[in-house]
Amino acid sequence: MESKLVYSTDSKLNQKCPKCKELVSNCTCPPSVELKSSNFTAVLRIEKTGRSGKTVTVIDGLPKINVFLKDLTKVLKNRCGSGGTFNLEGKEGTIEIQGDKRDLVRRLLAERGIRTKG
Repeated sequence: MESKLVYSTDSKLNQKCPKCKELVSNCTCPPSVELKSSNFTAVLRIEKTGRSGKTVTVIDGLPKINVFLKDLTKVLKNRCGSGGTFNLEGKEGTIEIQGDKRDLVRRLLAERGIRTKG
């Protein structure tokens, strides 16, 4: 029979994971990925073709790590106030943010220590 902790006065047993809200001892989240920005340079570009005339900011040249791209996409979408997605196809990972947000994306990536080009 498996029991679930209901209450404890030990603060170490009561800590919860910030992502899944489960107790740290029961957390199933993948470990966070720390990347050195010296390993890659993100390339920024604007695309309109094949998108019905809509402008999209594309960030290319990122490492193909699902957790890293997912977290970075979420941060960029929230800070830019627009939609977007990430893609793992091809040799490198890409992030697409709706609209011409090159200046804002460049600044946000610089805050995270990621070099940019373009």
